[in-house]
Amino acid sequence: MTINLEQARLLSVAEITGLSAQDLMQLQSAVAEFLRQARDLKEWIDGAIALKYDAQAKALRAQLGKDTGTIHFDDQGVRVTADLPKKPVWDQKKLSEIAERITANGDDPTEYLDITYKVAERKYTAWPENLREVFAPARTLKTGKPTFQLILNEE
Repeated sequence: MTINLEQARLLSVAEITGLSAQDLMQLQSAVAEFLRQARDLKEWIDGAIALKYDAQAKALRAQLGKDTGTIHFDDQGVRVTADLPKKPVWDQKKLSEIAERITANGDDPTEYLDITYKVAERKYTAWPENLREVFAPARTLKTGKPTFQLILNEE
């Protein structure tokens, strides 16, 4: 039995779980291709929209004295909202130096900065046991959403 995505939409989860592994594999492959095509088409259309309105949005931002943010204008009865978000990137080394200076002056750097400590899992698992024991109380292992990939055996 071969089932397509349109037919799969009409099935309950219980009915889908009753499908053969090969049907599930084909559905999974078909939906992955559908999503890829949809993402590509969205990028294509979004790119065309950006090309159409970019100059107008830049001109309006300049007129309003705004480098970033949301602006609105109309085009043939359609409200166009153009957003150019701020994406600040902070130099971690310089922020660390600033935090040290704040501490040296007797102040609490957490009043000014969000400080985060991370340990890469690859590094952690490569450490010797005695070092891992020091860090273990600060480590909680959570899991993500399970995924399954179905591939046809070609024996």
